[in-house]
Amino acid sequence: MTDHALLLVNLGSPASTSVADVRSYLNQFLMDPYVIDLPWPIRRLLVSLILIKRPEQSAHAYASIWWEEGSPLVELTRRLRTQVEPLWAHGPVEIAMRYGQPSLQSVLGKLAAQGVRKVTLAPLYPQFADSTVTTVIEEARRVVADDRLPIEFVLLKPFYDQPEYLDALAESARAYVERDYDHLLFSFHGLPERHIKKLLPKDEPRHCLADSDCCMKASPQTLAVCYRAQCMHAAHSVAQRLGLPADKWSVAFQSRLGRDKWIEPYTEARLEALAKDGVKKILVMCPAFVADCIETLEEIGDRGRETFVEAGGEELVLVPCLNDGAQWAQALTGLCERA
Repeated sequence: MTDHALLLVNLGSPASTSVADVRSYLNQFLMDPYVIDLPWPIRRLLVSLILIKRPEQSAHAYASIWWEEGSPLVELTRRLRTQVEPLWAHGPVEIAMRYGQPSLQSVLGKLAAQGVRKVTLAPLYPQFADSTVTTVIEEARRVVADDRLPIEFVLLKPFYDQPEYLDALAESARAYVERDYDHLLFSFHGLPERHIKKLLPKDEPRHCLADSDCCMKASPQTLAVCYRAQCMHAAHSVAQRLGLPADKWSVAFQSRLGRDKWIEPYTEARLEALAKDGVKKILVMCPAFVADCIETLEEIGDRGRETFVEAGGEELVLVPCLNDGAQWAQALTGLCERA
């Protein structure tokens, strides 16, 4: 039976670590209006300025974490597909990348040629943001419309609060927290505050993006669109599952780009503060990602470790993402079945 496919969609990666391939990837990524939400002329000018120096810097970073098989993110997503495939009884399981290859356009075209008419579209992002979830949905819709593909979508919604996901996330860290450590830092990908503020319900009381208590008390309407609140809820749920005391864990946000105001606290500043407060061994989880990538392996595993040690810490241990773990594959398949 091949009529209902499952399509796992992740962010993507450059084709190689060459400066030219990294520049091409960054141009596609940064010119997405859901990533840099400025008018096209301003966005084009800004991205052109970024592309003067950034590709060479990023190429060096990618080279430091690149696998023999290629991009860790793409390879780990392929391995996840291999785990999910025997669990999905309705048709083929494929992967696509929002930026780079395999593209949504090529994979959806391939599925349509195989006779697939229904696709469960699964953006592999636990929390909601326009720059992750919405752009995947809109690109898939564009491809279907432009290429006149007879495909109907079923959508896997953000799953930050789903028990199967939270259980898998907690179990992925359990062996690490059972060892000797001083603090667990949940480091989520950051977002410009304006990306969230423009989505908040107009009739809701003012929602504070700097106050964790405010995020934890967010109304259902606010929680549905507030990325920061979803991150805080996920971190609290995992800490509760792991039985962590309140003083043994905290939340921060990484990967700032540009001069805009981004949600706080910032991971780099938090690592420095924890080290100066006497934390010697820190664990770091990155629950905005389900597969290890440049933001986890290089930004936290290399540069984050350097920041922590220079501030007086002794050891930073990066807890791997869910990657292709069996429990995560089971959880993801179950979530897609419900969708």
